[in-house]
Amino acid sequence: MKVIELSLREIAQAIEGEIIRGNPDTKVSGSVQTDSREITQGGVFIAKLGDKEDGHRYLVDVLLSGASLAIVSSPSEAEIDQIAVPDTVVALSRLAEFVLNRVRDKGELKVVGITGSNGKTSTKNMLAKMTEQFGQTVAPVASFNNEVGLPITVLRITEQTKFLILEMGAAGVGSIDKLASWTKPDIGIQLKVGMAHAGEFGGIEKTESIKAEMMPHIQQAAVLNYDDFRVRNFAFSGKRVGFGFAPDAEYRITQTKLNLVGTEVSFAVAGKSYQTNLRILGEHQAMNMMAAIAAADLLGLDIERCLSAVSEMQLAERWRMQVIEAPGKYWVINDAYNASPDSMKAALQTLAVLGRLGHRTVAVLGQMAELGPYSSEEHDAIGRLIVRLNIDQLFVVGNEAKLIHMAASQEGSWSGESEFIDSISNAFEIINERLRPGDVVLVKASNIAGLRFLGDDLAGVR
Repeated sequence: MKVIELSLREIAQAIEGEIIRGNPDTKVSGSVQTDSREITQGGVFIAKLGDKEDGHRYLVDVLLSGASLAIVSSPSEAEIDQIAVPDTVVALSRLAEFVLNRVRDKGELKVVGITGSNGKTSTKNMLAKMTEQFGQTVAPVASFNNEVGLPITVLRITEQTKFLILEMGAAGVGSIDKLASWTKPDIGIQLKVGMAHAGEFGGIEKTESIKAEMMPHIQQAAVLNYDDFRVRNFAFSGKRVGFGFAPDAEYRITQTKLNLVGTEVSFAVAGKSYQTNLRILGEHQAMNMMAAIAAADLLGLDIERCLSAVSEMQLAERWRMQVIEAPGKYWVINDAYNASPDSMKAALQTLAVLGRLGHRTVAVLGQMAELGPYSSEEHDAIGRLIVRLNIDQLFVVGNEAKLIHMAASQEGSWSGESEFIDSISNAFEIINERLRPGDVVLVKASNIAGLRFLGDDLAGVR
């Protein structure tokens, strides 16, 4: 998808840069990229300076790939049009803001911002599936939610775009404020304040304040998780609606039923009852769907058409509660793209519900990253939760997660078993030979643990 057409002069003015090479009247309409491997014919390359890489090294490569313009902080002899700026990442946001404002001036584009400790990507994908039924939609690839990924997403819009859905990830104090201050979401969705990044930020209270940074920039309505007391108390002067199981939520879940096919969700909006069958597993995914439904309703979209669209989704995202029937006649729930204490608890609770349907339950768990001084306490708590949920078999993979195994093993009331595996390279053979037909196997860990590939191997899909 190409960006709206701009001249080098317009781009230079928008990013407060200087044209070093090229005719100011030359028009550019190619896609904008920071990855030289993604450049296509007519594209704009942002030569980003990183900790390990310097994009300026690839100016000749992007020229050969068909790039028409490079935005640089160090002018080069490469024979490609160049605009120089002090900071190319800042320039990227300025260009995105300029394009966003130009498209917004037409009066048709609606922007939805999504933040929260868990569920951003799933909610984004669900909402995009809904809005696509009503108009051209732009949403992030994967989790493009930081100071580089978010403006790259914005720069995919055209004058025909009706819906722009943005994830806003937290990277410290002021990070969400920086993203929201220029994107100015018409609707802002607040999913949850949890322990994800708590070690990095200095506690859940700090995480709460960072997530709240989006609130003053929301233009029309705030969609708030009323099951999270921190979120429901966020200050907002405009229209606010709640979603969740809370009895006073405007978008209220009345019942969920889980099975290996997905999640049956019943809910009520303005006195009217609805029911849908998600092919996506988990009560927490029902919450994500409700956040998306609330936003879609506020956008004026028909709820029944939105439900029809979201019910066709096979999964929220790869490695996120992805259910696969393995050749050995057992099921693998591969949810190992990311993990926090909250998402770990939600996944384990889902596993326990499936166990009550007659399946033997097996949890394959790895570390939860970025917890800092809270790491020991939170891993210990997950081990004890395993016992309370009466999971039948636990495998803990990697030394960083060993406390889960130790905590579970120390609980005398548990009839299940726990086994510690120090290396992921040894895990497949040990686990695979212990699985039985009919088992449900949850594989869950932070991305850094690499268990998502173990989940694929256990499911026989890699």
